Amino acid sequence: MSELTDTRDADTPDQMWLVEHDPVFTQGRAGKPEHLLMPGDIPVVQTDRGGQVTYHGPGQVVLYPLLDVRRAGLGVRELVSALENAAVALLAEYGIEAHARPDAPGVYVGEAKIASLGLRIRRGASFHGIALNVDGDLSPFDRINPCGYAGLAMTRLADLVGEAPSMSEVGERLAACLARELGQELVDAEG
Repeated sequence: MSELTDTRDADTPDQMWLVEHDPVFTQGRAGKPEHLLMPGDIPVVQTDRGGQVTYHGPGQVVLYPLLDVRRAGLGVRELVSALENAAVALLAEYGIEAHARPDAPGVYVGEAKIASLGLRIRRGASFHGIALNVDGDLSPFDRINPCGYAGLAMTRLADLVGEAPSMSEVGERLAACLARELGQELVDAEG
């Protein structure tokens, strides 16, 4: 992400990366060590995104929008809202009523958080992104104060729909929802 961000020019196409990480805690630039309660055997990686600490692991779709925000005329708040709205729209496709909160970035179902986000803008381009809990183990969130909030309940798609759809289906639908939010057309780079 950093290499693409640092080497892109005005003609570099925007990209969306879909990934699923091995278990890891990531600590944002403003991250406070007291939010890491008991990391144990899960590595902690310092990142250059915004936000506090979160967990990434199997069963979680992570979408990294690598966008030229200057070219798109997007501000940070607009991109955050687009990411949140894309996750809300995706969850609505599964019959789940979700919402963003003005006081805490991310997407929530009731009071439980289902998607976390953290961004960085450098050289007029965005990187990092949004992580949506699909069907992974949520217990690592008990080892941290997720996003800096003690006792924040986390949830996942599988708990809300019974059997979760495949990770690839969720990821592709999330990317399509974000493209719609941004008024862009999604093109498969592999096809």
